[in-house]
Formats: sequence, structure tokens, C-alpha cells
Amino acid sequence: MSRFVLPPEDVLRAREKLVLDHFHDEVAQDWDATLSTFPHPHYELIAQMTVHDGDDEVRGYYADTRVAFPDQDHEIIAFRHSVDAVIVEFWLLGTHKGPLGPIPATGAAHRTRMTAYFVFDENERLVTERIYFDQLTILKQLVAGIDRRSPRGLLKLARVLRGLLTMSGGTPDPRLLATTPPDFVR
Repeated sequence: MSRFVLPPEDVLRAREKLVLDHFHDEVAQDWDATLSTFPHPHYELIAQMTVHDGDDEVRGYYADTRVAFPDQDHEIIAFRHSVDAVIVEFWLLGTHKGPLGPIPATGAAHRTRMTAYFVFDENERLVTERIYFDQLTILKQLVAGIDRRSPRGLLKLARVLRGLLTMSGGTPDPRLLATTPPDFVR
């Protein structure tokens, strides 16, 4: 497949429907329907350099994020097609009502701009959802709601920072480090 030629319109429409169904099913927290959009679920979170691969890992990712943000939703900004992917820009929204790993709930809402690449293989199967976002944008919004004038607020802020430090010490997933540049023919 040439990287300069888009697939036919019927393929692009089918991809678009699948991705929109995927977004809808995630918001509805219908994990079986969401996972059915992949032959093998695979998420790559580039900001965290983590991969969630396979049904169990992706379900764990869903569970963890919905404990932290039970009202998670999105607003689509733009939808684009490429030779092998659908690219979606969107706002991710949610209220931090539960722990996010070691970070305690702050009760604050966030609205964070993101981009997701839904990558398809040569047989038009969704093989990867690759998400790009700025973690600091989320963290700033979650911390902003903490009352730093009260002892209770300062204690919560200390717990949030300790949790953040705990999360930041991980090793990047090697699958995200092993990249090869494309071979451009001149």
C-alpha cells in the first residue's frame, strides 16, 4: 500500500464507524463492546510510555481509569483519515473522584486535549490505539482544586505529590522505544 494513496471511501467510512462506536462504548463503559473493536486489544499511552496489551491488561486499564474518573467523557474536536489510521483530536473530561494508582482523589475536574491514532492493519483490523497527551495538563487541573491554605489540603497535596513521584519512576515499555525511521525514497 502506498503511503500517498488513501483507501476507498467505503473503507474510510467503515473505519470511522468502528472508531465512533469505540468512543461511544468507552463512555458507556461497555467494555465487551469496546474490546470487540479489536481482534487483540492494544493501547499505547505515549505520555506515560506504557502499553496495555491483551484483554486482561486493557480491562485493568479501563477499571483503573474509571475508578479515578467514573464520569469520564470526551468531546471530539476533529476526525481525520490517513492511509492506515483514523486520527481523532478530542477533549477528555472527568472528575477525579477515586484514586489514580497511588494518587488520591482530589475532587477536581479536568478537560485535557488529546490525540488518538487508531491504527489498522492491511486487513482493516484495528490493531492499536495510540494516545498522545500532556500529563502535566491533567495534573495541574487536578491539583488546582486543593486548598493549599488548610492543613487538610496541604496533607492531600503532599499525598498527591508522593503518588506522582511513585508513578514517575517506571521504566518505559521497550516496545515504545524500539522504533525505526521510515525509509524515504528520494
